Amino acid sequence: LINSDLFIVNYFFISMGIFYIGAAISFIILVIVNLAWIIVNLVFWASNGLQALLADQNFFESLYYSIYLRWIILADIIWISSVILFAIKRKNYRTDHDGFYFKKNPFNAKSICLVIPTYNEELAIGKLVSDFFNYKNVKQIIVVDNDSSDKTVEIAKKAGANVIKNKMNMGFAYSCVVGLQESLNHDVEIIGMVEGDGTCIANDLDKMVPYLEDADMVVGTRALQVLSEKGNQLGMLHNWGNYILAKLIQIKFFSLLHIGSVQLTDVGCLYRIIRKDSLAKIISTFTDPKTSNIIPGNEFTVFMTIGVLKNNLKLIEVPVTFKKRIGKSKIQSQKKLKAIKLGFIFLWYILKS
Repeated sequence: LINSDLFIVNYFFISMGIFYIGAAISFIILVIVNLAWIIVNLVFWASNGLQALLADQNFFESLYYSIYLRWIILADIIWISSVILFAIKRKNYRTDHDGFYFKKNPFNAKSICLVIPTYNEELAIGKLVSDFFNYKNVKQIIVVDNDSSDKTVEIAKKAGANVIKNKMNMGFAYSCVVGLQESLNHDVEIIGMVEGDGTCIANDLDKMVPYLEDADMVVGTRALQVLSEKGNQLGMLHNWGNYILAKLIQIKFFSLLHIGSVQLTDVGCLYRIIRKDSLAKIISTFTDPKTSNIIPGNEFTVFMTIGVLKNNLKLIEVPVTFKKRIGKSKIQSQKKLKAIKLGFIFLWYILKS
């Protein structure tokens, strides 16, 4: 019965993934066709304005009798109608009283195990580990090091962290999943994650932890200017890209009654906390059941966020402080081409999942 239910769920999301990919591609094609038609006609009108005035048909008559325009309008109407039908069909989506509405779930135990993936973060890791250990409820910190060539491991151990050192650079997602798997072995109630670059602070846990009474996972958002330190690595392209991709996730879990069953503004923020029992429900989805290989790649944050929503767990996004990173970025996401490439990886995963 369980396997049958899982098959139905997987089939549903695969089908929806095909639908979203088709909708996105058709939308892009329609935008290009509409813009091309407008530009071509404006250029024609600008260069042949006098002749058009002297001709039997005026500009508006030529538009009225245009066969191309009629087909374009028909395609636009079909696409818009499909979107409207989709929205109407989603009127009662995720509106089950017990599963998706307010239901206080007392959560008094608040001991935290924090997972920090690192790679050559010797300038930041010591201060970061100390900052979170000074927070009242952080009992354990797991640093998963991706075979750093600097003193990251030594400094993290000296600061009191439990360090897992990969034998080679296995990538960001691998370190995250290994840390999450290890965190389940510790006697805590909350699992947290944070970047190893010193951009986030422990005191934000004060506003994140209380929401675990209402949700399974609380995710940080770096989208608020008043909480962002000037000069951080997120430029205009990053902020807008994260926001647009976040809204695409909302569309995937769209509910007409409440606009969306989740509200998101930032897809790239690793800073998050999750109930240990909730993590246990989804941890198996991070690995291939046949090979035991870790599935997510650079899109790990999106993978985990969508994984929580797919499994009907509750998610709340909370604004967090975002400081300038300490040291240099290892994936060079501040470079536009790198950011665009990563954005397309995120986009593809959102559409197909």
